[in-house]
Amino acid sequence: MKNRFLSLWGWPIVLGLLTAIGLVSALFSDGGFGDQLSGVCLGIVTAVGLWFSFRR
Repeated sequence: MKNRFLSLWGWPIVLGLLTAIGLVSALFSDGGFGDQLSGVCLGIVTAVGLWFSFRR
C-alpha cells in the first residue's frame, strides 16, 4: 500500500523545492556555481511545465 499523501503531493513538492532553490540561488549568486544551479533547477521546472502543457 502506497502512501497516499506522497502519491498525490510528491511531485508538486519536488517542483516547488526546485523552484525555491533556483530562485534563491539566482538571487544571491554572482556568477559561477549559483547561476548554473539556478539554471538547472528552473530549467527542469520549465521543462516539466511545457511537457504537461503540450501533452494534451
